[in-house]
Amino acid sequence: MLFHVRMDVNIPADMPAEVADEIKVREKAYSQDLQRSGKWRHIWRLAGEYANYSIFDVESNAELHDVLTALPLFPYMKISVTPLCRHPSSIRDSDA
Repeated sequence: MLFHVRMDVNIPADMPAEVADEIKVREKAYSQDLQRSGKWRHIWRLAGEYANYSIFDVESNAELHDVLTALPLFPYMKISVTPLCRHPSSIRDSDA
């Protein structure tokens, strides 16, 4: 199942920099592992924002929930999820 996910990050201003940096290191490692596995297909930064648009390819709503809630930055995120399906006019078989 494909999902379009917008993630807006809002780290508290009073969080010590070393704590924020450690969370970001764990976030990067986790997200890159998911990308290598094919579950996190694409990630794009939104220019001028601490936010991204991503495409996830997971087995179920529950798996997406588990993936997202395991993100180290999850407690500091606002997340919007849109389920996707292949468009009948697409010429790419890999859209499924």
